[in-house]
Amino acid sequence: MEHVLGLGGVFLRADDTTALRQWYADVLGVVDPPGEVWRQEAGPTVLAVFPRDDDHFPPEQQVMLNFRVADLAAMLAQVRAAGVPVLREEDEAGIGRFAWITDPAGNHVELWEPED
Repeated sequence: MEHVLGLGGVFLRADDTTALRQWYADVLGVVDPPGEVWRQEAGPTVLAVFPRDDDHFPPEQQVMLNFRVADLAAMLAQVRAAGVPVLREEDEAGIGRFAWITDPAGNHVELWEPED
């Protein structure tokens, strides 16, 4: 059976596409100039389906981005330095450390430092 090889892209809508693109580049280091490809590091990718009434992320949001990071503490220091509030932090034994932020378009974004 054929299967997908990995995440090929994430596509967002925004009223101010330039500002949102710049926010992801400046705050999270996801480079997205038009026509340039962001090269990910190898590692796990999760596809999880949540019930509509689950509170893991806002029910009005159909999809939540989860970005894998090497050092969550350092990433959160960078996020906070950019003036972005951290909504919540959590450790899950056997899975890793998580934190949640919101981008300027109101999308909840999850940051994940996988456990070794």
